[in-house]
Amino acid sequence: MALSTETSPEVWKDAAVPDEDRVEALMAQMSVAEKVAQLYGVWVGIKDEDGEMAPHQHEFTSLPVGWDELVKDGIGQLTRPFGTTPVGVLTGATTLANAQRSITEAGRWGIPALVHEEILTGLAAWKATVYPSPLCWGASFDPGLVERMGAQIGATMRRLGIHQGLAPVLDVARDLRWGRVEETIGEDPVLVGTIGSAYIRGVQSAGVVATLKHFVGYSASKAGRNLAPVSVGRREIADVLLPPFEMALRAGADSVMNSYADIDGVPVAADPTLLTDLLRDTYGFTGTVVADYFSVAFLQTLHNVADSPGDAARLALTAGIDVELPTVNTFGPPLIEAIDRGEVDIALIDRALRRVLLQKCRLGLLDAGWTPEPSVLDETAPESDETGADAVLDGAEERALAAELARRSVVLLHNDAGALPLAAGLRLAVVGPRADTAQAMMGCYSFPMHVGVHHPDVPIGLEVPTLVEALRADPAGYDVRYEQGVPVLGGDDEGIAAAVAAGANADVCVAVLGDQAGLFGRGTSGEGCDVASLRLPGRQEELLEAVLATGKPVVLVLLVGRPYELARQAGRLAAVMCGFFPGEEGARALADVLSGRADPAGRLPVSFPGDGATQPSTYLASPLARRSEVSSVDPTPLFPFGHGLSYTPITWKAVTADAAATWPTDGAFDVRVTLHNGAAGPVSEVVQVYLHDPVAEVARPVQSLLTAHRVDLEPGETREVTISLHADQTSYTGAAGRRQVDPGQVELRVGASSADIRETVTVSMTGPRRHVGFDRVMEATVTSAVARG
Repeated sequence: MALSTETSPEVWKDAAVPDEDRVEALMAQMSVAEKVAQLYGVWVGIKDEDGEMAPHQHEFTSLPVGWDELVKDGIGQLTRPFGTTPVGVLTGATTLANAQRSITEAGRWGIPALVHEEILTGLAAWKATVYPSPLCWGASFDPGLVERMGAQIGATMRRLGIHQGLAPVLDVARDLRWGRVEETIGEDPVLVGTIGSAYIRGVQSAGVVATLKHFVGYSASKAGRNLAPVSVGRREIADVLLPPFEMALRAGADSVMNSYADIDGVPVAADPTLLTDLLRDTYGFTGTVVADYFSVAFLQTLHNVADSPGDAARLALTAGIDVELPTVNTFGPPLIEAIDRGEVDIALIDRALRRVLLQKCRLGLLDAGWTPEPSVLDETAPESDETGADAVLDGAEERALAAELARRSVVLLHNDAGALPLAAGLRLAVVGPRADTAQAMMGCYSFPMHVGVHHPDVPIGLEVPTLVEALRADPAGYDVRYEQGVPVLGGDDEGIAAAVAAGANADVCVAVLGDQAGLFGRGTSGEGCDVASLRLPGRQEELLEAVLATGKPVVLVLLVGRPYELARQAGRLAAVMCGFFPGEEGARALADVLSGRADPAGRLPVSFPGDGATQPSTYLASPLARRSEVSSVDPTPLFPFGHGLSYTPITWKAVTADAAATWPTDGAFDVRVTLHNGAAGPVSEVVQVYLHDPVAEVARPVQSLLTAHRVDLEPGETREVTISLHADQTSYTGAAGRRQVDPGQVELRVGASSADIRETVTVSMTGPRRHVGFDRVMEATVTSAVARG
């Protein structure tokens, strides 16, 4: 029961009172304008010269009134105080504290703003650690390591007074031509959900909020184009696109961001069946739904389903969006005017406001003891002192973890006759546009690539070595000669000739090729940087062919935001290694693996396509999507999902299962894998279990991942891994649209990749068909122990 409003008007500040009662007491005293003010963010100080960081940004960022007028009713959120321009840590924290003080002192209730920033590859702030990109998280197959990274990011946010981070991206990669593939964790929903959930647990362990992006369907756009229509069936939504969000919500995520997409003509931002019926009523989500930047306004300007800004606000609120980001637009004067005209029910305002204030309660923002000064201001003297000291956001601990994750995520795709590791003292010709630039290590949402590129006069603020620098400094004593050859796009014959000359005079040529991360066409990978072909950008393939023609061994190192088609060269390359965008310590991690100091441990979270540079398919394919006699297009990947080589492979000694060979449709089934390391150094393997359902009610993927578990072994060690699978994990959406577990025979394919199956376990599922829902078991239980005898 709500607390009586006849009690003290300050009861809402009392942390000892239940949150629901505090919120009801406060809401009962607020005017309509004060209520609406809590439902939007404000992006202060954004200018065109800061660069376009969101689609159509220049159209919507002007404020309706000045700051002093705006804060009288309060502000719900502050947008990117650290992530809009390069600002010193302490200067930014002081400015933020002053803004919060201004907000709390101007209004009647003194409600602080909730502060959000981008955190996809670490906190997007000047001088903050740039961790490996999400594809690297997926390649690590190591949720524990990703959770530790998330905890570091969350702790940095809290130090700076930031409450909400806009990550992780849980979109499952569906078309490799899509520019935002680099922001995804991979092409499999179980992998995306497992790694994404670990990241959320880490971030939120610091007492801040993670935000799930982009609910739902964004990555399934037609032709892999950004912000394009989506036409997918309900089973693809239910069985591929939604499971990562389900797993992440169960991990405790407290905020969700809507997808820009319209699905079969209905914009997600205006779809109550997704944002309310499914997210709230079925999944039981109680946090906030925040609008992707300008997506409410897009209901009028891009989707054409609203006839005015006020109408767009009505549609979004009705659907279930609680907060308009990044700045006040449709939820400002247009919404108030619509309320006054009776076009928007005040109950919709109260519904959203209640969620916003409850979240602020959970964050401590409504507590009487709340202070606007972030804790970082207590650590170091202000920048303006004689020493110019600033707080450190990229310390030794952060760099060490970034390096560990980068090493864990390097994928060795091909190694002909042991070309790698590189012997000490070799003469190396290092060529290619990604070899000697720090930008090659970072994705489009890292601060240097997202914001810093628009401020070329400002130093990067971090130590980010290039691969050339790392190899020259390597203890192996390589003699390194560098030639760019060509830039990522463009170039000339003279540059290629110089690279060829360097390669001809070397023992080994290391070709470092790939992407330039950017936004909206200012790169070859990233948001709005979609491609029509999966051939390497620009003249890079021509450069690769030219150095191959020298006859010297060529090691290809890819620093990319998506897989590219390498079928014409793969068989002639000495080795192929992929780092995706491995972050600030990526070059040293690559050098460690190239030299053999570290064993390559990464596994592919996305398939590399075979012949056909525009083939967008992923491994989650039904029989009709596989190679057949009735199509001239062969979609078989060159390097399959889950693939990755080691210098010294682990020995798979045995794969065994329950002797009964039956699996109750409401129970568990155990598979045991015994692995042995006969090498002189530590090695790692990722045990992957795939489901093949020979007969189902609807066409299903030929195989789909049930679980993957990384196993580390010391020299001479043998370990037995027990994987307990629940029948719920075999469920799928049947013909009637309900998720079901079927009796009948299934195959469990156990191996080192989706194409490297070491053993197939056939098991009969017994019992009745069961229907399962959001509370189903979604993850296996895995234990590992040293084998005896």
